[in-house]
Amino acid sequence: MTMSVENLSLIMGGGAFAVAALVILALSDSSSDLDKRLARVEGQTKRAIDSRDRTSPNSVRSTKDSAIPLLDRLVKMLPNPDKLRARLAATGKGLSLGEYLLMNALSVLLFYMVFHFFDFSKSLLLPMSLMLGLGVPHAVTGFMGARRIKKFVAHFPEAIDTMCRGIRSGLPITESIGAVGREMPNPIGIEFHRISDGVRMGKTLENSMWEVATRINAPEFRFLIVAMAIQKETGGNLAETLGNLAELIRKRRQLRLKVKAMSSEAKASAMIIGSLPFIMFLLLMIVNPEYVSVLFNETRGRILLGIGLGWMSIGWGVMLKMIHFEL
Repeated sequence: MTMSVENLSLIMGGGAFAVAALVILALSDSSSDLDKRLARVEGQTKRAIDSRDRTSPNSVRSTKDSAIPLLDRLVKMLPNPDKLRARLAATGKGLSLGEYLLMNALSVLLFYMVFHFFDFSKSLLLPMSLMLGLGVPHAVTGFMGARRIKKFVAHFPEAIDTMCRGIRSGLPITESIGAVGREMPNPIGIEFHRISDGVRMGKTLENSMWEVATRINAPEFRFLIVAMAIQKETGGNLAETLGNLAELIRKRRQLRLKVKAMSSEAKASAMIIGSLPFIMFLLLMIVNPEYVSVLFNETRGRILLGIGLGWMSIGWGVMLKMIHFEL
């Protein structure tokens, strides 16, 4: 009878986390209206992308993501490995899928050992270890990629201005891109240097830029590619087109900062409300640990703890959706 109750608590706790995760995924729609409009324009302007050169260094490397055969077979079993490769490439650290899976396995083992050392509840030991062991590397890689893209976008108007000056002085567009790669700091410098190297190796400029776009998933960079593709088809003054684009990106950045300032109060309120349960729980642990230990030592307490965490996760997802603005 004890085993059945523990299994019931495990199932209910895992179900609460699963429901919370599904609700958060449903609330956080990553495809904004801007991305959808860009996708429609990209489909009209990058006709050569469907026949992209499959012999690029990234493509060759992706056929074997690990030197360990077991990890390589696990990579092939993943539902959407290309999306995960793009996420890892955005970090700029050169991590392969095999290395990422190995990091996840070590992270799960580490959390399992820590929870086991502190005599964590056996019914929640494995679910919590899996959740944190898989979630922490995912969150860290996402943070690193977002930070790199943010740094790229911060200096992107200056890079476009450098291209404009090179074009006005009589340099071809490829040489202007090479000048950006030499003069601008990373990550702009290294990514534009890769574009220049790709053109020297025989790729088209458009294909080389779209390969960088898989690592730099920023609307501003796709603006540049689409603008250059349209100018190539219709003709016109490329320097003027790029100058207008640089001004547009600057205004877009100013609008983003304005929205950030206006929504800072709501974000602070959401952080305070979200942290209050944990602060109160910590204070109760310090004042009267026996009163709180019921949540961990008894089956009914573990069930209530799982349900409470599930509902709190749903609340966090709703608050994140309310304070997040797409520009």
